[in-house]
Amino acid sequence: MTPAPERHVPVTRRGSGTVAATGTSSPVVRATARLVAEADGRGGTALPVLAGGGPLALRRTRGVGGEACVTVVGAMSAPLGGDRIALEATVGPGARLRIGSAAATIALPGRAAGPAHYEIRLTVADGATLRWLPEPLISAHGSELLMTTRVELAPTARLVLREEQILGRTGESPGHLTSRLTVHRAGRPLLDQELAYGPGAPGWDGGAVLGGHRAVGQLLVVDPSYDTRPVTPRHLAETAVLTPLTGPAALVTAVAPDALHLRRALDAAAAAVG
Repeated sequence: MTPAPERHVPVTRRGSGTVAATGTSSPVVRATARLVAEADGRGGTALPVLAGGGPLALRRTRGVGGEACVTVVGAMSAPLGGDRIALEATVGPGARLRIGSAAATIALPGRAAGPAHYEIRLTVADGATLRWLPEPLISAHGSELLMTTRVELAPTARLVLREEQILGRTGESPGHLTSRLTVHRAGRPLLDQELAYGPGAPGWDGGAVLGGHRAVGQLLVVDPSYDTRPVTPRHLAETAVLTPLTGPAALVTAVAPDALHLRRALDAAAAAVG
C-alpha cells in the first residue's frame, strides 16, 4: 500500500469558506470551493466569485469566444480518508463557463477512519452553458471515496459533462469507489445513477459491468436543440454506446483498458454528438 503523503493543514481558514480539523494522528479536511459566472453584457463572461478552499484552488485561465475558463488546481493531497470536500459552481443567465483541472484527482487512503466525501454541485441558468471537463479520478489501492455530482439545469441551459474513473494506479488493485450523478432539468429528474467499484461492490469486475477493464467514463450532453434533432442509440466503438435520454439529452458510456483509450473514446463521442 502506498502511504498517504503528509499534509500541513491549518486549523481554520474561514475566509475561504474552509474549516479543517486536525489531530496528531488523523488530520482531516473540511473545505468548499465556490465560483459564480455571469454574463458581462459585452458578449463575455465574468467571474464575480472565485474562491478556492482547502485542496481545491481555482484559477482563471484563458477562454475563447466569450467563454470563461476555470482550472481546478490541487493545493494538497486530497481526498484522503475522512475528508469532506466540495465544489459549487453557478452559471448565471447567458453566461458560458468551462471548468477543467490541472491534473488527475487521486483518492488515497488516510489515517482518519471512514471514507472520503467529494461533492460537486452545479447550477446552470437559462441560456447558459457549462462544460464540466475535469481530468480523471484515480481510485488508489486502500482508498474509499463517496463522490456525488448534483446538477440543476434551467429549461434552456446547455451542459457538457465528462466523468472518468481509473480503478487503481499501474500495477495495483483499486480502492472502493462509489459515484452518484444526479441531474435535474426544469425541476424534473433527467438522470440519476449510482455506480460502485472495488472491494465490497458486488459483480463490479464481471462481464456485465467492466469485464476486466480498469477505466470507465461517461459523457452527458444536455442541449435544447435535441428537441428538433434527437440523437439515435448506437455503438460508437467496441466498448462505447450512445443512449438518448428524455430531456433532451444524450449519454455516452464507455469502458477501456486504460485512461488513454478511455479519453480517445469519449473525445470521439463528443465529436459524434456535436
